[in-house]
Amino acid sequence: MTTIARIDSHILHVSAKTNWWFLAVTDSSGAVGWGEGSLNGWEPVLDALTGHMRPQWIGLTLEQAAQQIRVNPGAVTGLTGHCVVSAFLQAVLSLQSQHAQKAPHELLGPLRRDRLPVYANINRATIERSPAGFVATARRARAQGYTRFKAAPFDGLSPQLCATREGRMRIGHGIDCMAALRDAMGPDALLMVDCHWRFDEASAVQTLRDLEPIGLHWFECPLAETHTHWAAMRRVRQAANDRGVMLAAAETQVGLASFQTLFDEGLYDVVMPDVKYCGGPWEMLRIAERAAERGVRFSPHNPTGPVCTWHSLQVALVAPECAMLEVQFEESELTDRVSQGVDLQVQQGGLRPPPAHRRVQQLDRAVLAGHPYQSVPPGIESQLNA
Repeated sequence: MTTIARIDSHILHVSAKTNWWFLAVTDSSGAVGWGEGSLNGWEPVLDALTGHMRPQWIGLTLEQAAQQIRVNPGAVTGLTGHCVVSAFLQAVLSLQSQHAQKAPHELLGPLRRDRLPVYANINRATIERSPAGFVATARRARAQGYTRFKAAPFDGLSPQLCATREGRMRIGHGIDCMAALRDAMGPDALLMVDCHWRFDEASAVQTLRDLEPIGLHWFECPLAETHTHWAAMRRVRQAANDRGVMLAAAETQVGLASFQTLFDEGLYDVVMPDVKYCGGPWEMLRIAERAAERGVRFSPHNPTGPVCTWHSLQVALVAPECAMLEVQFEESELTDRVSQGVDLQVQQGGLRPPPAHRRVQQLDRAVLAGHPYQSVPPGIESQLNA
């Protein structure tokens, strides 16, 4: 009977803004499965919570871990605790797949697609935060086969600033960046804009009006996802839909029950669960299945490291519906160097199921050791989405 024998966390420093946080779970056979729970600026807390949870998990069989461990949206550990649980369950699925000699998606359900469209998140690769800077990044992505692009050009904006002169300038700059992307990428490219919860309702609706000529595919995370904003969110969704734009959000929501509330309230056209927050691969699949039942599109949030990409792909391949998968474009060359054993190269704007000989993802421990933890600022999700 295979049991959990060891649990270790690893931090890979990727850039001045980014660390990736990984969990290595070793079982009693010596096999190692990897999960990811990256949450910028919170790495020491993730390490501490791993130490707290480790005694509860050591000694469980893989089947017990998969069946018994769940995220609890009301847990006192909050999003950091959900990251650790989600990463642990990713690693458990990896271990199960290794012992079954199958790809992880084969343990989740029947294959529903042989190709998954992806879109390039070009935000972190864009150092020059100008219209020309975003265009230059998008052109590099297009040269690699991408036809779908997402940017987050409203730097420094906050709900409190929206109605001020400074706020209007920052919004105008973001609109200019998206207009430049449309001009450069042409009418057939899919363009998405991520607002990172920086708007108030009035400014979100006005920005949708101003962006109408650009022909957005979706408008993402304009308002903080709290109960007090639900009525406003429905109005923003209607304003978006009136212009042929979808409203997308929910990247930090946790567990099926939380998503069920969003479906019941009719808040979004697209939900974006993140496998490193929402409760791991099994919970993400349950969310995708419920979304399909409710007529809401499913598109996994995936702006971080290659382990999250691998597990997101596994769920997306078997989900009843999956619009497309986010891929972090060019933040770091470490993406390709640290991931081993699987093929995550985007070809013609998509990813495909893994072949039989490329089903086990491992991380290069020398790369991890060569880029140790450095302090980075907390991510926007822990600053504005409250």
